[in-house]
Amino acid sequence: MSERCSASSAVDLPGEPGRQRTVSVDDGRTLSYAEYGSVDGRPVLFLHGTPGSRCFGRLFDTAARNRGVRLLAPDRPGYGNSSPWPERTLVDTGAVLEVVLEDAGISRADIVGFSGGGPHALALAATHSDLVGEVDIVSGTAPPSFSPSPPWTHRLLGALAMSTPTILSGLFRLQSWLVSRSAPSLVVSQYTTADEREALTAGEAELIKQDFLEAVIPPRGVITESALFTTDWDIPLADVDRSIRLWHGAEDENVPIDAARQLVDSIPNARLEIDATGGHLTTLLRRRGRLLD
Repeated sequence: MSERCSASSAVDLPGEPGRQRTVSVDDGRTLSYAEYGSVDGRPVLFLHGTPGSRCFGRLFDTAARNRGVRLLAPDRPGYGNSSPWPERTLVDTGAVLEVVLEDAGISRADIVGFSGGGPHALALAATHSDLVGEVDIVSGTAPPSFSPSPPWTHRLLGALAMSTPTILSGLFRLQSWLVSRSAPSLVVSQYTTADEREALTAGEAELIKQDFLEAVIPPRGVITESALFTTDWDIPLADVDRSIRLWHGAEDENVPIDAARQLVDSIPNARLEIDATGGHLTTLLRRRGRLLD
């Protein structure tokens, strides 16, 4: 079992190491998650980006403690310590996260989904609304039809994941080798502008690097989700009956703001909050406290 996000570091990482749990599923797979914040607090489920892992939740640990929030951050299948499930679709999210909530003794939780965690948050709300309170989606991925001109990197990832996943796996292995031997800026630059990178502490940047490595060694989860996001979603958006708040940066270069506008128009009871100067990652980090209030 990997303990990368709990290991010692040359710099002080934000928050405290999460309380790690691994759950067995009926078909022999395992699901892992970490808990941050208050042990007995109000439950909030944090869904990491693509790629990502439970490690990312540590960025919220201090804010969660200060607000009496028990933050659960699961590894989706194929990431971190969770077994792969290459056949899954987005609507299978409920089957995954229901196991985590049941293990934690939680019947209902608010949801925060970041980037690629956004579609999974919507899938859970659409198919398992009884488990869901309020939903916040930050810098959320949108259906491909809402992004006619996505970044070239997204197009490449999707094409390789669909046609030649073995080649994509090799590319991620090469990238992880380079990242492990480089400064955190190599990873952080994928989500931020130069000005935004300067606003990160050394500990935050190092944690983002460790989260990336946890997510792509091996890269089974990101390959599965890169293929999923390239095809039409199987989420019945019209069935989402929970309050949905989308937070999106006008300067987001990963998911264009126009895609977020189309997405919010497709969901009942949804509203869009725009950060005029926010990028993909900074829109999340600026609102750590507010998302948990």
